[in-house]
Amino acid sequence: MSIVREIQAKTLLISIKNPEGWFGVKYNLNIYRGCEHRCIYCDSRSDCYQIENFDGEVLVKTNAIELLEKELGRKRIKGTVGTGAMSDPYTYAEKRYGLTGKALQVLAKYRFPAHLTTKSDLVLKDLETLQEIQRAQRASVAFTLTTVDDALARQVEPGAPRPSARLEALARLAQAGILTGVLMMPVLPLIEDTPENIRAIVQRAAEAGAKFIIPWIGMSLRAGQREYYYAQLDHLFPGLRAEYEKRYGDRYSCAAPQAKKLERLLHEECEKYGMATDMRLFRAAEEGKQLELF
Repeated sequence: MSIVREIQAKTLLISIKNPEGWFGVKYNLNIYRGCEHRCIYCDSRSDCYQIENFDGEVLVKTNAIELLEKELGRKRIKGTVGTGAMSDPYTYAEKRYGLTGKALQVLAKYRFPAHLTTKSDLVLKDLETLQEIQRAQRASVAFTLTTVDDALARQVEPGAPRPSARLEALARLAQAGILTGVLMMPVLPLIEDTPENIRAIVQRAAEAGAKFIIPWIGMSLRAGQREYYYAQLDHLFPGLRAEYEKRYGDRYSCAAPQAKKLERLLHEECEKYGMATDMRLFRAAEEGKQLELF
């Protein structure tokens, strides 16, 4: 169980230099710092982010809504506001504080598009607000899925809602008219990198109404993150650590052994179901509407 600590933030929104590169996000926000999902592979543990006690403490920016009101009011150009880059906007602290839901209400008020990245079905509590944003601009939600096997997910994502629960939430959002899809990343080498896993994710996502799957057939490993991940491998998959050390050494980008073959399979499967596999869907949406000035 994580300790929850309240803090006062000085700023909230961060401008993105290359909005077309990631779901059209122009402004990024993180209301929570730290996460309670305890995924063994999380890149946010890396030393470069300087997040102390990542798994043991969640920092809550309790003045986030006040800041968001001020900062959005000063924005002359509308752009998609994204959340979920560094910590899940629906970490369990959201049940108590509801700040992500309140932030979405502010986005709806100011008519800003929104993009959410999450591993949680808790997003369903904000369905009506997402629909309001969708009617005025655009709302999109990407669910991270590295496997659809609930048992395996309990090992590699022990605190996160089950993949089956995420897929059920995806289906409800899609039925309500929200643009939804899947982040298939990371795909853990020698654990999740099988044709069966790739096909299963694509099929289940398509059945739920997903319009896109953005993949990374591999993972990152950096100082801080690497040590934690290897310790978890020793506990969960004895002997696998040696394979990683031999194959990847201290490299940052760790592609799965059959990454190119699996990527071809992914694209073939997504084409069969009519799902996008890159950001063109979002670039087209941005190009199709003229940004307004207040």
